[in-house]
Parts: sequence; structure tokens; C-alpha cells
Amino acid sequence: MADLGFTWETRKTGEVLVFHRGKRATTLRGGRATDFLDLAETGDTNAIQQELARLTGNYKRGNERLAKGHPRNA
Repeated sequence: MADLGFTWETRKTGEVLVFHRGKRATTLRGGRATDFLDLAETGDTNAIQQELARLTGNYKRGNERLAKGHPRNA
């Protein structure tokens, strides 16, 4: 799977800043941040990229091809 363009950095406060193609997409705090950091420790790049896409809401929903051919969108 290709890199989705997400990077992150952690702060001393425990917050995780998430960047998409160099621009800040979101900030994770509390439980969401610790859950993400637990996943990041596994080192599975594909899983990390997918989780960041889910957390930011920046992912495909699977119906793009069908919606493209719908008469309303022609």
C-alpha cells in the first residue's frame, strides 16, 4: 500500500499533532492520543497510515466509483 502522506509528532503534554502533506490536520488528546501511540509502537506503517486517515476523516468510503457513474453526477 502506498504512503497516504500522514506524519505526526508528539508533544511533552501528550498531545499528538497529525499532519497531512505538511499541513496540520488534527490534534489528538487524551485517550485517542494514547491509543494512537500504542499503535505507533507496533511499527506497522500501513496500519498507522490507515488509522491516521480514519482519525482525520480523510479516507475514501468505497463508493466513489459508483457515485461517478450516477446520472445525477454526469
